[in-house]
Amino acid sequence: MKNTKVWALSLITAALLAACGGGDPYVPGNGSPSGAPTTKGQFSAVVSFGDSLSDLGAYTPATAIPGTSPTVYLGGKFTTNFGSGATAGTVWVENIAASLGLTITPAEVGFAGQSVKCPIALTVPALAKTCTGYGQGGALVTNADGYGHLDANGQPAGLTVPVKTQIANHLATFGSFKDSDLILVSAGFNEVFVQVEKYYVPAVLDASDKLKNGNITEDAFKNRVFSAQTDAQLAMKTAALDLADLIRTQILAKGGKYVAVTTLIDMALTPEAMLLPAGIRPILTTLPETFELWLRESLNGQAVQVLDFHSVFADIMRNPAGYGFANISAPACDPAKMPAAAKGSALFCNTTPGAPYNALAAGADVNTWFFADLNHPSTGGYKAFSDAGLKQLKSFGWL
Repeated sequence: MKNTKVWALSLITAALLAACGGGDPYVPGNGSPSGAPTTKGQFSAVVSFGDSLSDLGAYTPATAIPGTSPTVYLGGKFTTNFGSGATAGTVWVENIAASLGLTITPAEVGFAGQSVKCPIALTVPALAKTCTGYGQGGALVTNADGYGHLDANGQPAGLTVPVKTQIANHLATFGSFKDSDLILVSAGFNEVFVQVEKYYVPAVLDASDKLKNGNITEDAFKNRVFSAQTDAQLAMKTAALDLADLIRTQILAKGGKYVAVTTLIDMALTPEAMLLPAGIRPILTTLPETFELWLRESLNGQAVQVLDFHSVFADIMRNPAGYGFANISAPACDPAKMPAAAKGSALFCNTTPGAPYNALAAGADVNTWFFADLNHPSTGGYKAFSDAGLKQLKSFGWL
């Protein structure tokens, strides 16, 4: 972003606040889910739908080291991969499953237009029923053209199977949900990225240029920012309503009993957000909150529980030492130690001591540094979420 534009961005915060005022027609009411079970579940499977935060290795093939036989992989999940210890390279969904004595594996693995369904079944047929981890990096709620679906040349890259299709795939395989399924749903993050990067920021920068060049007034600039945010909030509202509809009609109505959906974190507190001008950051708070408000509203009276990861993350950022974190600002993975094509993504971050392509930053610790890359948690970060999730599941009476 050019320095000549930064001065104008200080005006954005006022416009953002105006967009959230009491006259905003998109402010929801006070609805909330209710009626979920309060008794302990006899769980035989964890079923997970979502995006990169729930991705159990859908894009592992993309991390293969050329020329190795058998194939050696750099990483495979959006975290600090491999390393050592019982939870090395696991995400929160896996941790919760393991705490219940259960195994969950990817429902689909692939990249660049190719994929294999339930790959574990090819080598261990007895584990075929564990392929209930449907989350994929870049996945949106309903749109198959997810974040990173195509590469810079317009060629197929990430699978980005949307949550809508993830659920449909589960039903096609298993027929319905069971009372013994613990069903975890976590989505909406990529909707924020798409809205901010594809629509909001370009609109703001264009308005900033026009203001700087004297083509529009300050009031017109604020109106354009307001309009851009309103459009983005409307898109988040639509995504939340779509997700709630899927939960109602495709999970609860198809036998789902123990269903928990996560809230989004304040994305303005991530390392990536800190690289943006201060005036841009508020939108990364506003959009996740808009999504959560409408998700709760549209699940009003539904037998679902909400895993409040928003509050957990905020508390970690306020009091990192209380959670055992020594660093909450720098990524544990060093982009300079990854292949150039990785672009700093934790998907390619191998942290095994002494291994080729070990991308752990100097002095970093996968357990005490919260972030793996600019957006995704480390092994320790995911453990903090799974610990909090287990505590909340127990408070529901489910465990």
